[in-house]
Parts: sequence; structure tokens; C-alpha cells
Amino acid sequence: MCTIVSAQNKLSTVPSSFYFKSDIKVEKEVIFADSVRHKTLYAALKATRLDDLMRNSGSFTIFAPSENAFSQFTAEELKDLFESDNLKKLSYLMSSHIVPGKLTASKILKAMCKGGGRAVFTTIQGNKLTARMDGLDIVLIDSLGHRTKITKADFKNDATVIHEIDSVMVASIP
Repeated sequence: MCTIVSAQNKLSTVPSSFYFKSDIKVEKEVIFADSVRHKTLYAALKATRLDDLMRNSGSFTIFAPSENAFSQFTAEELKDLFESDNLKKLSYLMSSHIVPGKLTASKILKAMCKGGGRAVFTTIQGNKLTARMDGLDIVLIDSLGHRTKITKADFKNDATVIHEIDSVMVASIP
């Protein structure tokens, strides 16, 4: 069970050309494009073409930072990540939020039970995420020890499970 925490409705500064236009229909859409809560994430997935990878390569779980989570970056830092020279860094950052396969909250909890209270998952870029319980919350810990909490769980479509998290996991960006 996950506790739902309401986030402030604070939007990040991202070039508008990266936002998905809601009037375009895409088969097997990876994430809710019209969601105000995930605009920056969706823009990053589009800019790095990770949305294409996920759409065409099986099922995935996205640990999706909310708009509020992206406020840990300054507007300038966020804008810089979207510059064409930095898309490799942005791709690395976003890849550390994506795990192959459909991991519902129930599956994560079952894996933690089998793992003695923790479960380790490998992101598509090869980093490890460890899931543990903190009270009633599922907490993810990246390879550098940064913690993030799942605040909303189990948004689903055919090929993707999305869990909203309260911070951006900033595993060491090369």
C-alpha cells in the first residue's frame, strides 16, 4: 500500500517545443501526455527518444518524477539538460527511472517479501534500484544512496506501469 502525498502544482521550465501536442494520437502511448503532473518527464522522454524505445521494445516500468520533483533543479539547470549538447546526460538521467517489465506495486511488494524486506531492480541503463518499506511507503534507493518515495502507484496501459515518485534520482551522470 502506498500513501498518496499531494504535490504542489509547480511547473518546471522546459522548452515548449519538447512538449507533446495533445491533438496527436500515438498508438500504445507510453505515458499520459496531457498530464500536468508529468510534463517535464514526458518532454525528457521525447527529447531523448526513450519514448520510442519503450513504445517499440516490450513492457517497462517508469518511476516517474512529478513536476514538483523536478523543482530540485534550477530553471537554468533544467534548460541546460534539454540543450542538444546535453541530451546524452538527460538520456542517462531518465534511463535511471526505467526498469524493464511491468512491475506493479503488488509485484514490488512480493519481491520485497521474497528478498527479506528489500528488492533490487536493474534500470535499462544498468544501475540498481533497491526497494524497501518505510512505514507504509515504498522507498527506492539508487546506487548512490539517494532515496525517493512512490507517492502514486500503478498507472497502467498495455505496455507500461507508471509509479509517481517525489524526487528525481540523480545517479552519477557521466
